[in-house]
Order: sequence, then structure tokens, then C-alpha cells
Amino acid sequence: MFPLTDGIRTAAELARAAQQAFDFVRSQRGVVEAEVFTAANGALLTRLNYTSHVPCNGVEEPKSVESHGLGIQAVFDSPAGRLIGFGSEPSDLTLRGAERALDKARRAAVADPEFVSLPQPSREPRALTGYHDPALMALDDAQLVEAGWRVVNGALTTFMASARLADLAGSEAALRRLALILGGDVTILQERIAIVSTRMPSVQTDESTLLTAFVTAMVEAHAAKGSGAFTGTRLDHFTDEAGVDAAQNAISAIGGERVPPGEYTVVFARQPVADLLNNIVVPACTARAFYASNTPFLGKLGRPVASPLLTVYDHGAGPGLMGSKGITCEGLPTGRTDLIRNGVLAGSLSSWYETQRLLRDPTLAEKLGATGPTAEAALVPRNGFRFGAGGGRRFDSQPDIAASNVVVQGAEGVTREELFRRVRDGLYIGRIWYTYPINGLRAGDFTCTVVADSYIIRDGRLTAPIRANAIRINDNIATILNNIVGITSDVKGTIVWAADEVVYAPEIAVRGVRVDAIARSPD
Repeated sequence: MFPLTDGIRTAAELARAAQQAFDFVRSQRGVVEAEVFTAANGALLTRLNYTSHVPCNGVEEPKSVESHGLGIQAVFDSPAGRLIGFGSEPSDLTLRGAERALDKARRAAVADPEFVSLPQPSREPRALTGYHDPALMALDDAQLVEAGWRVVNGALTTFMASARLADLAGSEAALRRLALILGGDVTILQERIAIVSTRMPSVQTDESTLLTAFVTAMVEAHAAKGSGAFTGTRLDHFTDEAGVDAAQNAISAIGGERVPPGEYTVVFARQPVADLLNNIVVPACTARAFYASNTPFLGKLGRPVASPLLTVYDHGAGPGLMGSKGITCEGLPTGRTDLIRNGVLAGSLSSWYETQRLLRDPTLAEKLGATGPTAEAALVPRNGFRFGAGGGRRFDSQPDIAASNVVVQGAEGVTREELFRRVRDGLYIGRIWYTYPINGLRAGDFTCTVVADSYIIRDGRLTAPIRANAIRINDNIATILNNIVGITSDVKGTIVWAADEVVYAPEIAVRGVRVDAIARSPD
């Protein structure tokens, strides 16, 4: 027996534990198929909290959360037929832990008439190995705090150098009385996994890292708010841009105006594009949604669902992209899945289980819009992951469908300046939140609130800022997708709160967007 204790860190140790547990499980009574998944996750986070008018630490709460364990999925023979069950054990990768996890799987086993088999090897080769940043995997406390201060100092430098704030304040002491606020976090994720199964008996491992910073800045005396973000995969690429952008956006938001309700041509900045993809479009492009008939794209594979300007795809094996992984949490290679290609619905995100279930559905043609090889090509299982909300590959859950790197492209990418010229008069929406479908996902109706970084566009230029929390968008995703008038050529990795995927988002102009006013709070 290979002795394993708390504090598991390396992929090699996870692989040895997975193999040991697998050898044990497949020798047990009644086990027909088995899969062992081991994982070790680290999440490092430091909070940013600067207030000019109240004593503060600036950077505080540097902390880390680590976990490791194993999960076992097994198929059992029984007098009633084959049963499938899953069990997990935290913080114990020894045979004792495997024995307890298997016992949980046996006791939880149920008949599933839609289960076909555990995942079989893919025809596609693995594309990524050795792609994580060792410096992020080995980050220490001092480096974590330093990263937080880099962001805070970027914001403070921007605040203090602003001629506009100086004019409003008149002195450094008065500048502090403007109530400058900075909040947010710097987060590093460290992920290691190993997986082995009856149908893929060679242990596979994977290691991935990512780094994010999210910042909200405020000039509270003028009810002005701005945001900034950084996403990346390497420590040596980390900068203060999240703090700089947040402070500059807050300064620019001073004097925000209200706009009347109506239909506008709207330029959605990267964060709103990512938010709409994360909450509406991507959930509608999964095999689970098609199986449940819970998608506005029901039965439309191969048919137009958006402007021919728009292409959206997921690429889990894109080199250097933040959400890339070498393999899924089913042991299958990641890769590219086209969702919308030049406005036409081209495919769906899927896991092994959901692909097998949907392909065998007698109403497949009505649900997806195709059968046979066309349906199989649209449902390649490249997206079976065991993500926690916002990061980590969990040993204590079964695979579900999740995107990785969602890339949005335009057929004729334009510059930002050209996009504004096409719009001429309209709204620039820089940040939204609380985006969710109403009337069910299938209807395509959604709502969201405009919270920051937004402006009125007049004569092709950004002019007055829009007051935060003063307008809401109530519309249908079909309107947004089909009324696109332009897409910028440059994209940037963008994450929204608690999202598993990264959206490489451009800015997109859409005509005829319905905007409603939010009632003014009494003074």
C-alpha cells in the first residue's frame, strides 16, 4: 500500500492514489464498471478594501482554502439489474478512503434507464499538457499580498493624479472627503486532478492555474461608481490594470444622467456580453437544455438563430486561454465546439452522459433538429466538468456540463471608433448585473440592471455618463442576437461572478434594445 496523508499536492501522488483505489474497487463484489477521480484544489484570495475617509488596511484577509479527496462512480450488478452509484471521501486518499467512498456509492446506487456506460476513449487526441504556470502553483503569502497592493496602488495613483478630482476637492484633505472607496479581490486557483476508469484504464492527470482581479471603485460623495478586472494564466503577466480602470471609470461616472425609457441602439461592452453569454446563451446551448426542451434554440440545429455577423464557440484546449484544460473531468480531451457559426446554430456543449442520453431520445429530431452523424458531430462530449461555483474541480461531485473558453467573434470585426460611428446615437452599457431569464429559459426573455461604466452616445462619441442603477434592460435574447449591427475585432478574457467559464468578449452593437427606467429613490 502506498501511504498517503493529509496535504496532498502533486499530480503524481494523485495518480498513484487513483490507481490504488481503482485496483481495489474493480476487485470488489458486483462491480461491473468503475471510475476513480482524485483532485486537489487550492484557492488563494486577498480582499481589497481602501476607504479615504475611514481608517482601513487597504489589503486585508489574505487567506487560502485547500481541499483534496476522491470520488468513485461504479456500476453494480444486482438482482434487479444494473445500478449506478457515486460516493466520495474528503481528505483521505488511502485504501480506507476508497473503501468508504465505494460503500457510499453502493448504498446510493439506483437504476438509471438512460445510463449507457462510463465514458469511452475519444477519437480526438489530447492537445494540452504542461501548460500551467509553476509560479502560480507555488505562490506564497507575501506574493499574494503584493499582488493585492499592486492593484490598490494602481487605483490610488489614478485617483490622486486626476485633475477632475483635484478640481472638485480643492486640496488633498478635501480629496479624501470625497469618500474614495476601493473594494474587490485578487484570486488564484490551483487545480490538480487524476482519473482512471474501466474503459480508460491508464491514469490521466491534469494541472491548471488561473489568476483574476476584480475591483469596484467609488467616488461616494458624487454617487459615482466604476469597475475594473484582470484575467490571466501567468503571474509574470499580472498588472495593476484592474485598479487603474476601476478608478478611472469611477471618475468618469461623476455627474451621471438618467435616460428616458425606450428602444435604443446599444453598445454592449465586454462585461455585459460575458454576462448575457453566461446566464442566457451558454445555458441554452447545452445537451441538457435540449433534452429538457428548455432552450430558445429548440430544434434549430443547422438553422439561423442570430445575425450572420456572429460566431460563438467554446475552446477548452486553446493555448494560453484562461479556461483551458488538458482533459475534462471525465478523462476526455478538451477541444473546440462551435455553438453559433455565422449566425447558424452549429453545436451544443455536452458531457458523455448527456450525449448518450440525447442521442437515444426518440424525439431527438424535434429537440435538436437533426439525427444520425449530424447530431453526433454536434454533441461531442468535450465539456464534462466537476466545477465548483467559480472555480475548482471537485472530487465530491459527478460531471456536469460547463463551458471553458467561450470566444465571440464578428464576421467583419471593426474598431471601437467605427462601432460608435455606426451607432451614432444610443447607449454604451459597460456593466450589468442580476441577469436572469424570465418566463423560463425557452422563452428567451431576460432582464438585467445597468450598474456602472455606462454612457450616452451622441454623434458617434461617448458623452455624459449614465447614472448607476437608473435603468434596466428587459428584452428577448433573440432580439439581441438577430439585431447585431457590429462587433469589434479585439476580445478580452472576461469573467462574471461565480461563473465557471471565461468569455473572450468583444464589444457588440445591437439595435432596438428595450430599456426601462428604474424609479428614482426619494431624497
